[in-house]
Amino acid sequence: MSDLRRHRSRRVAGLTAAVALPLSLATTLLPAPGAAAPTPERRLPPAGMEYVALGDSWTADVVILNRDGVPDTTHAPIDCAQSHRNYPKILAEALSVGEFRDASCGSATTDDFYEPQTGLPLGGTNPPQFDRLSPTTDLVTVGIGGNDAGVASAGLDCLGLIPVDNPITDSGAGLPFGGCKAKYTADGYDQIGRNIRQSTKKLVRAFRTIHDISPGARILAIDYIDVVPDHGCYPTVPASDEDMAWISQKFRQLNKMVKRAARRGGAEYVNTYRRTPEGVDLCGDPNVRWAEVYGPSANDPAMGVPAHPNAAGARGQAAAILDHLRQRDPDIFD
Repeated sequence: MSDLRRHRSRRVAGLTAAVALPLSLATTLLPAPGAAAPTPERRLPPAGMEYVALGDSWTADVVILNRDGVPDTTHAPIDCAQSHRNYPKILAEALSVGEFRDASCGSATTDDFYEPQTGLPLGGTNPPQFDRLSPTTDLVTVGIGGNDAGVASAGLDCLGLIPVDNPITDSGAGLPFGGCKAKYTADGYDQIGRNIRQSTKKLVRAFRTIHDISPGARILAIDYIDVVPDHGCYPTVPASDEDMAWISQKFRQLNKMVKRAARRGGAEYVNTYRRTPEGVDLCGDPNVRWAEVYGPSANDPAMGVPAHPNAAGARGQAAAILDHLRQRDPDIFD
């Protein structure tokens, strides 16, 4: 039986950390929907902490091949495509953690926090990400939401063979013909915007469940770095300016949702988007940009997964999180 299922069994039995309560009463003690959850001040131990990373491909910083070889299999199957140098691993080293588990996996949604993630490219299975948590976990980073809302797949649909609106059809055919805005806003209804709004409750539930499993943990809700420009730059980003402006706005909307969910779920929001410097987006120079469209990267040499952060992006994500921690909890760096 997984740790998460054992945890669920304990909850069904009505146990809390110290006091037995009926499950119905325990539920009533949770903040009402839409209400801000309490975020007690939590300090991290200066060394030897237990750190767990949860998240999707922008946390795994997915890669196919780089100077380390194939993806890291220390914490997850090879087809989760975890980089050996993703931001959780950089963060774990910088904080001198005593115990570290990285559950992040490409294409993950919040459903994969509770149940095994199957159907990975090579047939692998990533155990429920919550299984890596424990009652003694000190720090949890959570980077999730883009796949729940379908933002990542919508972004790929912006790419086309030519950098202008499709001259053949205005129906928004998607990849490889572009037209993502037309595809997802047909009849004036923004499907992705709706999906983002509906994902709020999923993230809130996830943050509250982490509090249940790891009651002493400090939870950092990590948003998405600012690497999706509001314009195309053919041939680097073969998409129309209209499509790129729309998908860039969806990423901003997604980050606002993460911030809102963190507040309601009792997590600490980390604004990596605001900490992203100018000029490192998909249209940046090859040795400067923090994400790639096609996969090959000159920064560092690698074959990554299209439309995801590269190694420089991973370093940028880690630096933003460390900057947040230095401002809030400087004692851990003494």
